[in-house]
Amino acid sequence: MDSGFTLYLARHTLEVALIVSAPILLTCLIVGVVITLFQAVTSIRDMTLTIVPKLLAVGVVMLIFGGWMLDLLLRFTYEIFGYIQNILQ
Repeated sequence: MDSGFTLYLARHTLEVALIVSAPILLTCLIVGVVITLFQAVTSIRDMTLTIVPKLLAVGVVMLIFGGWMLDLLLRFTYEIFGYIQNILQ
């Protein structure tokens, strides 16, 4: 195992982590901006107003994208175990 392969593996790991987390992070960002704008317009300063919609939105996104995210993580895991198997032979 050379340094090029190690760098490839680290880069690929970061890419998979970013791709898997992107739907949830983008949802939190969009819902957070919308709620903040709503609070600024109405002058409501309630903490539950920011947390509850984010939790609901993340739950919906997990239901929609959960299968895809799991599939991506499983393919990555099989790839890593394949590399481990090739190294040990």
